[in-house]
Amino acid sequence: MKKHWYDYLWVVSLTYLVLGFFNILFAWLGLLCFFIPLIISITKGTKGYCNRYCGRGQLFGLLGGRFGLSRKKDMPKWMKSKGFRYGFLIFFFIMFFQMLWNTYLVFSGVRELKQVVTLLWTFKLPWHWAYHGMLFHPGVAQFAFGFYSVMLTSTVLGFLTMILFKPRSWCVYCPMGTMTQLICKAKNRKE
Repeated sequence: MKKHWYDYLWVVSLTYLVLGFFNILFAWLGLLCFFIPLIISITKGTKGYCNRYCGRGQLFGLLGGRFGLSRKKDMPKWMKSKGFRYGFLIFFFIMFFQMLWNTYLVFSGVRELKQVVTLLWTFKLPWHWAYHGMLFHPGVAQFAFGFYSVMLTSTVLGFLTMILFKPRSWCVYCPMGTMTQLICKAKNRKE
């Protein structure tokens, strides 16, 4: 089967995680993974990003498939259910808006910059080596720390479900996938 340029987008996902480890401001690039799926689903009414361009899904497919790190078991039915997927989407949005609130507090001067990455919404990992600057407002860096936390957490969750279940199990309950699916349903219902 012929390979296309988009078959190698897993490199972009991996590069993103590595760059954020060394310089947290690269976390802003993760917004592309947020807006591109939304734009594709709104304009085309498809989940083209998930099916073709998602580097994270490709990375899990590669690690779990070709490198055999997955048990290749079916996910439990409750993890595939609408209730779990929508509940996880709501939970993820709450965490995302909390991150935006913390960023706002730093921008407004109420709170100082916290140079930590919060993994799984619980574990605060010191990440001070990844930001050295005074070039940008501390709020810019606070957003980067928060957004990288979201991206790293979702990668860890995806990696864990990849190991326990099928390689792309994360794709079943990925908040972006759930959101784009809702957009596609709404768009296709109107047409």
